[in-house]
Amino acid sequence: MKQNIFLVGLMGAGKSTVGKQLARRMKLDFYDSDRVIVERTGVPVATIFEIEGEQGFRDRETQVLEELSGYSGCVIATGGGSLTRPENVEIIKNSGKVVYLRASAEKLYSRIKHDKVRPLMQSDNPLQTLRDLLAARESTYLGSSDIVIRTANQKVGVILHRIEQALKKERRNANAER
Repeated sequence: MKQNIFLVGLMGAGKSTVGKQLARRMKLDFYDSDRVIVERTGVPVATIFEIEGEQGFRDRETQVLEELSGYSGCVIATGGGSLTRPENVEIIKNSGKVVYLRASAEKLYSRIKHDKVRPLMQSDNPLQTLRDLLAARESTYLGSSDIVIRTANQKVGVILHRIEQALKKERRNANAER
C-alpha cells in the first residue's frame, strides 16, 4: 500500500496550491479536506462555522480525514486547524507522511489579506490573529511532521523539489532501517 502525503500548516501556507502540483508530478490523486467538506455540505466553510460553530466544522473535518486516510497513495491538503484535535494528528500520522509547509505570520498574511472567505480572518486585526494561531499551533505542526519545508519567498517549483527530495530521503532511511 502506498503511503499518503498530508500537507499541514496555517491558512495561506500553500497546502492546496502545492498539493495539487505535487500530486500531478507524482501521479497521485489530490484531495483538499476543506473542499471535500464544502462539496458534501454544499455551503462554504464560513457558513458551516456560522451555523455549527468551529466545533461542528471540526467534527466534519475529523470525519473527512478518517475517510481520506483510508485511501492509498494520495496527496491530502488539510485544513489549517485540523491538527488542533489530537485524534486528527493520530489519523494522519498513522496513514502517511506529514509535511509541514512553514511560513511566518507576516508572509501568510501577505498571501491571504484580500481573501474574505476565511472565517478566522474576519477579525479587527487579522495579522495578530495569524500570529496568535501560529503561536498556538506551531509546536503541534512541528511535533506532528515528518518533514518541514520553509515556504517563505520560495517559488512553488522550489517547494515541490524540496518536498520530493525530503520524501526520497525518508524512503532511503526507512529502507536502511529494514
